[in-house]
Amino acid sequence: MKATRTIAALVAASAILGGCASNSSQPYYGNDGYRDGYNTSYRDSASAGYGTIESIQVTNEQARTSGAGAIVGGLVGALAGNQVGSGGGRTAATVAGGVAGAAIGNNVERNRNQNGQQMYAVNIRLDNGEYRTVVQDSVYDLRVGNRVRIVDGRVYRY
Repeated sequence: MKATRTIAALVAASAILGGCASNSSQPYYGNDGYRDGYNTSYRDSASAGYGTIESIQVTNEQARTSGAGAIVGGLVGALAGNQVGSGGGRTAATVAGGVAGAAIGNNVERNRNQNGQQMYAVNIRLDNGEYRTVVQDSVYDLRVGNRVRIVDGRVYRY
């Protein structure tokens, strides 16, 4: 009976904490590679895809967690909490240990990924006079003053 309660508490804590985990595959700058929510009508016109690079800035992508740290921390915390007390107190200690362990595990994972991936914000003045910032993982041979075109949220020399 005690083992059933312990397993149920572990499963419940894991399910609750797993629901808090975020594993979004979309970058923090938006769905289409553009920052600041520009008007899509300019993107559809012929001149919207061509322009000149005004500046290139190095940025860091926000650190994200996969939820693995929370799950592992929750399991370790629940196992440690299960060693304390007996009866209802043991169940409460198991749940509390799982919650505390998940929080600690998530923080450890976030701190390990703190720097994030190095990204480049390419600021472009388009031929139609608009400005657009495209964030991408590399700039290859792009330099300030280059004529470029924007294709599918990436900048290429033109």
